[in-house]
Amino acid sequence: MTVFVKKIKHPYITVNKKIRGGEPVITGTGTRVLDIAIRYEVMGITPDDIMAGYPHLNLSQIHDALSYYYEHKEEMDRKWKEAMESVEALKHLYPSVLEKKIGKIKNIYR
Repeated sequence: MTVFVKKIKHPYITVNKKIRGGEPVITGTGTRVLDIAIRYEVMGITPDDIMAGYPHLNLSQIHDALSYYYEHKEEMDRKWKEAMESVEALKHLYPSVLEKKIGKIKNIYR
């Protein structure tokens, strides 16, 4: 028995090396798919509330971004983790002037 897998199309997502270094973005906006996914997955923000924070997006675009994220979750999570590790390394090289004045700032991504 032959099983055909239908490739899901994402009409609102663009991947272009000239835009955000090839990161997937919502077409015509420059808003990264990962920015939407982080708000939903990590911060627990609903799609409607994400739309309120990004008034230039509509609900279809947000849901398509989340669908794209779940299709490519492993790769996108790996890249995000690498980026966060890179940021942490830079923080050790260049300490925050603000943190020197007011103390350690809570990291919301942990």
